[in-house]
Amino acid sequence: MYQDFNQQFAAASRQFADTAAQVNRLALENAEKVFGLQLATFEENANAAFAFWGEIAEARDFDGLKAVLPKGVQVARENVERAVSTGQEVFGRTLKTNEAIAQIAKAQVESASANVQAKAEEAIKGAAKARK
Repeated sequence: MYQDFNQQFAAASRQFADTAAQVNRLALENAEKVFGLQLATFEENANAAFAFWGEIAEARDFDGLKAVLPKGVQVARENVERAVSTGQEVFGRTLKTNEAIAQIAKAQVESASANVQAKAEEAIKGAAKARK
């Protein structure tokens, strides 16, 4: 009896460890992709901002500065658009990853429920045989 319990416990522990590894892999892959997206967006925004600041530095008079300012508004707008777009993509990727993790958890719960149900039915049949 104890050996059966130990085997069941060992099997459940192995299954839990495999599931945890799978979930961790998904979470780390998502974090890697999200970090890469955010870093790329930051790089693009920084390059655009530094290019604009370079043009401002080259302006020698007030008219040159007035000519550059509309580009500054354009750069700021594009930076905000990139940041919002990246935020939406990060949210979408994270949502998909969380759905995948939820599916894994659901499968594990269903599997555990089926195992418990089978063991309960087995115990009921054994008890019924013992009464006869």
